[in-house]
Amino acid sequence: MDKIFDILLKNRTILHTFLQNTPKEDLFKIPEGFNNNIWWNIAHVVVTPQLLLYKLSGLDFTIEEELVNKYKKGTFPEGEPSEAEMEKIMTYLFSTVEQIQQDYERGTFKNFQEYMTTPKVGLNSVEDALQFNVFHEGLHLGSILALKRALASG
Repeated sequence: MDKIFDILLKNRTILHTFLQNTPKEDLFKIPEGFNNNIWWNIAHVVVTPQLLLYKLSGLDFTIEEELVNKYKKGTFPEGEPSEAEMEKIMTYLFSTVEQIQQDYERGTFKNFQEYMTTPKVGLNSVEDALQFNVFHEGLHLGSILALKRALASG
């Protein structure tokens, strides 16, 4: 599982770079043909493990429930986030992965409720959820790259 956490942190570093190097107006812009923006994709990636790991294990979230509700599956960008919210998400990019790894190593995720994901990948254990999360984050990295291309050509 160490490799899973290593991959997650590498992906989160890429996402952090996008946050640092993308003009703010581009972070929040929704190009024609898209239904979200770069910012939403990054925040969504941060909140999804709260649902896949903590909620499915019957545990409390490690971040604010309002953030989870604002960026979970089925939501869409709603205006620009505050500076404080942006700082939180930037911090959570790394701190949540570290927390998940500590909780995993401690055996915190004892009870796991099976779940069928949207792409029809069945999750039967916390290990399945962690592996699926890497795939999920890759999908959203691809979305961000497509958004960047659309913004550059638009």
